[in-house]
Amino acid sequence: MENFVKGILLASMLFSSQVLALTLSEARQQGRVGETLSGFIAPIKQDKETLELVNRINEARSENYQKLAESNNISANQVAERVGQKLVERAHPGEYVRGINGQWMKK
Repeated sequence: MENFVKGILLASMLFSSQVLALTLSEARQQGRVGETLSGFIAPIKQDKETLELVNRINEARSENYQKLAESNNISANQVAERVGQKLVERAHPGEYVRGINGQWMKK
């Protein structure tokens, strides 16, 4: 199962590092987005560029989660939640994560 989660994280990072006007890494560092336990990023800032990035990243993650779910006979939601926990845990200092209480906190 650990290799499964590592594979998901790697795939998620690959989808997240596409060449975009604003990269996921930049958005995290600038406090524009944060990781959530759902396995998807959420916008903190509501500007057009941030919202477009969030939509693209989450769409790619959703497709990836679905493929992984099908190949592992589990639901896409289960995949997303497992990845979400790991991404929140691995967030870098200064990045935002949404806690179980729904509030943003800076790591």
